[in-house]
Amino acid sequence: MKKWPALLFVCAAIAAALTASTPAAGEWLTDYNKAQQEAKTNNKLLLVNFTGSDWCGFCIMLDRQVFSKPEFKDYASKNLVLLEIDFPRMGGPRWKAQSDGLRRQSEELARKYQIYGFPTIVVLNGEGKMVGELGYMDGGPAPFIAELEKLRKG
Repeated sequence: MKKWPALLFVCAAIAAALTASTPAAGEWLTDYNKAQQEAKTNNKLLLVNFTGSDWCGFCIMLDRQVFSKPEFKDYASKNLVLLEIDFPRMGGPRWKAQSDGLRRQSEELARKYQIYGFPTIVVLNGEGKMVGELGYMDGGPAPFIAELEKLRKG
């Protein structure tokens, strides 16, 4: 009988580890290789959000008007892997600290996809090929999702 508590603990630990390794639906990843692999494995598009999340007005509006809305989160959970490539302003009260590795990855991806302004949304297929590029657009989630659907359906 003393084995049951230990067995329950082991099962709970395994469940917690599995849950922690898989991002929740609508959660933004920051590791490009992990996101690309997830997109390929799950046959989804990879939405790469190049943003200045703590200083770029249109980036903040895009997050508030589209990315944070239930309609977008629902669509993303079924069709997208979300990757945020952030370029926070150095210093200041809202600055988001980044590791050197994350900062290097962001710079390399910005060069690779020739990102010159924010927000820029690059959409890749499971093989890593660019299928489209978007930016801020008015109207909330509906027009943004409509554009993503066009890209998804080819």
